[in-house]
Amino acid sequence: MKKHSVLAWSMVVALGGFLFGFDTAVISGAEKSIQQFWNLSAFSHGLTISIALIGTVIGSLVGSRPSDYFGRKNTLYFVAAAYLLSSLGTALADNWYIFLVFRFLGGLGVGISSVTAPIYISEVSPAHRRGRLVGLFQFNVVLGILISYLSNYLLSQGGEASWRWMLGVQAFPSIIFLVLIYFIPESPRWLILKRGAYDKALEILRIINPLNCNEELAAIQKSGEDMKKDKSSDGLFSGKYKTPVILAVLFAFFNQVSGINAIIYYAPRIFEMAGLGAHSSLLSTVGIGMVNFIFTLLAINIIDKVGRKTLMFIGSIGLIVSLGLVAFAFLGGSSSGFEIPIYVMVFIAFFAFSQGAVIWVFISEIFPNQVRAKGQTLGSSTHWVMAALIAFCFPYLAESFGGANIFFFFSGMMVLQLIFVWKMMPETKGKSLEQIGENVVLMH
Repeated sequence: MKKHSVLAWSMVVALGGFLFGFDTAVISGAEKSIQQFWNLSAFSHGLTISIALIGTVIGSLVGSRPSDYFGRKNTLYFVAAAYLLSSLGTALADNWYIFLVFRFLGGLGVGISSVTAPIYISEVSPAHRRGRLVGLFQFNVVLGILISYLSNYLLSQGGEASWRWMLGVQAFPSIIFLVLIYFIPESPRWLILKRGAYDKALEILRIINPLNCNEELAAIQKSGEDMKKDKSSDGLFSGKYKTPVILAVLFAFFNQVSGINAIIYYAPRIFEMAGLGAHSSLLSTVGIGMVNFIFTLLAINIIDKVGRKTLMFIGSIGLIVSLGLVAFAFLGGSSSGFEIPIYVMVFIAFFAFSQGAVIWVFISEIFPNQVRAKGQTLGSSTHWVMAALIAFCFPYLAESFGGANIFFFFSGMMVLQLIFVWKMMPETKGKSLEQIGENVVLMH
């Protein structure tokens, strides 16, 4: 029963990932209708699509502050409310500026969620199950993407107002998330390090790790005492945490220069560039969502057995090859309309199996307790800054340089990622957060 309690808490918090994925991808089905509805210029349209990402960047930058000050649980209440208001506000907006405000609010929710949810799950998970449980967050992200693509396809035949329904249906899971947060406990590590609530934390640790709860409590207390003694530990960029900082920034950077968000946001346009009709392009995005879902599910089931580094090594090779195939198909002129969508789905499979499943697990593990929220903020904000840049620039770059050159660039970046994984990335499976924090800080 206690084992299932931890799983239940993780599933509730991972629902924030579902809303994260849904909110991120739902705009792909509505963007053309929105452009026509308000007769937007190219610049205004680009702002409309990227405004949520701007909110996400800001949310990810400030996410550690409410998470550390108010607690992980209370911050998740705000995230749920932001998703709910965003879905209702964008669906009902009768003014473009109001629409932008509510899309921005949804972006804030995504950004703060990408910091707080992985931290919470990592802090309530036993070491031997942490990869799988934190992986639930990414699993729900891709489930949200899949459901948004499917929802968009089903609602696309609803006439001129279909885009409003596409954006508004997110209100239903947002309400469920808001209610379920009430039933989860606060993170025991936050209770110990930020509030000194040892008895309350021990009750939760007994559920998480009944055999070694006292030892775990002592280890967390010790890390807090070390933090007070070592004043240099207060600053993330003090030099002591150089290695985890570099690992988090590079990992998040490579996540986005794979081209994943360009494909998620502009999949229908990419497929139309490949020669598919508009309706077939929208349907093909459902295929992307399904492949993403299946291979994320596979990855989170084996991540604690084979390790984070092995998944990344296999995935990097697959990404290099699949992106190269897409580039060559654009270069030579696709012989059939479905050649590029097939290569893109192979890319999605390898991405979901590696970067997609590993990123939030790895970044939530590598920082010591005292700077975990700040470190997660750094990794998350790097991820979202890169996502915003690529999403904003992709239409212009595709038009200026063509699909082949862009995908050759993405493939080249994955060669660099392979070198990073091989030479720099440590393995973190099966270790406590306190062990990982010490080991990574000592790396050179």
